[in-house]
Amino acid sequence: MKQLAMCVALITFGCMSGTAWAASDRQATDDRLDHAARVLHEIMSAPDKGIPEEVLEHAKCVGVVPHLLKGGFVFGAENGRGVATCRTADGWSAPAFFAVTGGSWGLQIGVEGVDLVMIIQNDKGMEKLIGSGFELGADASAAAGPVGRHASAGTNWKLDTEVLTYSRARGAFAGITVNGASIRRDEDSTEAIYGRDVSTRRILTGRVAVPASAHSFMEAVKDAKGRAIAAN
Repeated sequence: MKQLAMCVALITFGCMSGTAWAASDRQATDDRLDHAARVLHEIMSAPDKGIPEEVLEHAKCVGVVPHLLKGGFVFGAENGRGVATCRTADGWSAPAFFAVTGGSWGLQIGVEGVDLVMIIQNDKGMEKLIGSGFELGADASAAAGPVGRHASAGTNWKLDTEVLTYSRARGAFAGITVNGASIRRDEDSTEAIYGRDVSTRRILTGRVAVPASAHSFMEAVKDAKGRAIAAN
């Protein structure tokens, strides 16, 4: 009887722990969505400092990784987690969750937290993101994105580059060169919001409803171009 009682207690504890973990992971993912929305709002509200409206107009997908941690002269995105949405025939898709690891991110000295924004420019880049696994600079070409009211006609941002990358650190926003960063599906966050069997492809191609917790992020993406125009 004592052994049976102990087994029941362990099972009960395991179930309670699993429920608590799921609730905690769901809250962390919800917070990430809200933080990503604030990052976009703040970047696009800064006159002459945001992502040009031409870049947003041509964007296939938008990804935000709030508060990456780094150290030294160049930083690796250790366990950075982000959220992305892609254009569909009916507007922007529900958000998909991804993780960023490794990579060399350019020269930013003495900064502990960095916001990363990725603009996927074409169908090739979009397919890489949907495929849930690629490396910037190797599997998908990446370049520092232009900053300001308008993208200069003299720049090559519209050529074959699949991903434009930006960073914000201590209020300073700029295009940043990224090499070697690995982008992978964030299984824990995806399961916390959508359940176990929802693929990144289904999410980013518009076959999954937008969860209520993502509305602030979705509105920030939809409003980004308007804010870029207003900043002019």
